[in-house]
Amino acid sequence: MTSETTAGTDASIEHARTDSFAALDALIDAVRTLPEGAGGEPSALPDWTRGHVLAHVDGVAHALARQAEYAARGARVQPYDGGVEGRNAAIEAGSGRTLAEHVDALTAARERLAAAWPEPGSPLWEAPTSYREGPVSGCLLAWWREVRIHAVDARVGLGFDTWDAGLRAHLRDFLAVRLPEDVVLLSDDEERAPSSPVTVVSGAAADVVAWLAGRDPAGPVRATREGAEVPLPELAPWPSAQR
Repeated sequence: MTSETTAGTDASIEHARTDSFAALDALIDAVRTLPEGAGGEPSALPDWTRGHVLAHVDGVAHALARQAEYAARGARVQPYDGGVEGRNAAIEAGSGRTLAEHVDALTAARERLAAAWPEPGSPLWEAPTSYREGPVSGCLLAWWREVRIHAVDARVGLGFDTWDAGLRAHLRDFLAVRLPEDVVLLSDDEERAPSSPVTVVSGAAADVVAWLAGRDPAGPVRATREGAEVPLPELAPWPSAQR
C-alpha cells in the first residue's frame, strides 16, 4: 500500500505534479466557458453548489502549498487556519464568488503551488509536514487526488475518463482501507480470478475507482460472490484527515 508517510519515486512525484497542474488548468479553462450564474448550480456533492466545490479546490491548494512553504523553512503548520471550522467558513464565503472571481482565485492558487513545490529530485520532498504527519510528497499526492476528483464533482464537463492509469492505481491503493476485508476490486481489463470465496467488485477501471471514491460511476459497477450477483458492499469512511 502506498504510504503517505514516505515519499514516492522521483518519477511518481513528477507525474503527480505534472498531472495535477494539467487538472487545474483544465478546470480553470472549463470554468471560463460557463455561463454567468452557473456557480450557483448544483455540483455532484450533496448540498454543495458548483461554487462550493471551486472554493474548496482553492482552499485545498493554499492549505497544501503552505505545507510545502513551511517545510522548506524547517517548520510546520496546520493545513487550515481555524481548523475544520475555518476550512468550512472559507468554503462558504468563497462559494458565492462570480465565475471570474473563481478563475482569478484558482489561477492565483496555481501560481502559489508552482512556487511552493520543490524542484524534481529535491530532498525537500521528504521534509516533514503537519498534513497526515507525512512528507511534502504526501501533500502533493493529496492535492493530486483533490483536484482530479473535484474537477469531476464540479460538473464542468470533465469526467472520470480524465483519471489516468497512474491516478487510478494511486486511488485504489490509498482508498483500499474503505473496503471490507473480503472484497476484491477487479477492472474489466484484468483477467485474474480470486482463489478464495470473496466478493468481487468489477467494472471499467475508471468506474470501479469512482465507486471506491464514493462517486456515482459513469458505467455499471457490479458485485459478485462465487458467481452470483450480490449488492455492492458498504464502504468505510474516507481515510481521516482535515480535507
